[in-house]
Amino acid sequence: MGVGALKRYTSRGVVLNTVKYGEKGLVVQMLTSTHGRQSYMVQGVSSSRGRGNKKALFQPMFALEFEGVESSRQQMHRFSEVHNGIVLQSIPFDVRKSTISLFMAETLYRLVKESEANAMLFEFVWGSVEALDMMTEGVANFHLWFLAHLCRFLGFSPGNDYIPDGWFNIAEGMYCETPPPREVAISQENALILRDMLDCDVRYLAEVGLNRHQRVDFLKAMLSYYAYHLDTIRSVQSIHILQELF
Repeated sequence: MGVGALKRYTSRGVVLNTVKYGEKGLVVQMLTSTHGRQSYMVQGVSSSRGRGNKKALFQPMFALEFEGVESSRQQMHRFSEVHNGIVLQSIPFDVRKSTISLFMAETLYRLVKESEANAMLFEFVWGSVEALDMMTEGVANFHLWFLAHLCRFLGFSPGNDYIPDGWFNIAEGMYCETPPPREVAISQENALILRDMLDCDVRYLAEVGLNRHQRVDFLKAMLSYYAYHLDTIRSVQSIHILQELF
């Protein structure tokens, strides 16, 4: 690519984070199908001219289809065309779903750093947006299902099959028959819930019958598991809202 040369490409992406830039600009962090995590500069997001307010497109976990422009002179990419890839029917209007989508976006923003395509991770995230938007039952369990499955794509999913009445060792990533040291132990109850979440098709999440106490306790267990392998999970602020809401 020559000096100042532009390279155009077609891609899909999910919005992770936005930061205001100047008077009418945004820097948008996205997980994309072609470039992994990538930054985009968007100008004129609140302009009264043109085709409406672009800013409405760049909400947490909005799934977009776009034509990107990569410049050899600039670190950030730009959009030449961008539109909804999934027309969301419920996430923007349901406080439970919008809170979960905020948590998903913040978690991915903190944990996924690679600017290389990861097709399996991307398709999981894109499919998760579709699934959450379509759900009518089991919404309160969705963030737990998402965390249980996301670790598969981040390199530390459980390495063996569930052992009945067993514990889970965070450090080894293994189910075990005897209690591991307390600081790396997930209880028998939470080990069983982890198994259930990993085995459950997202469409049947309502069938995983958990009360509020169980959800909060399992979320804490999953955060401990994540923090052992990826300490940046501790900086996800929306966790506290989830604990209040669910």
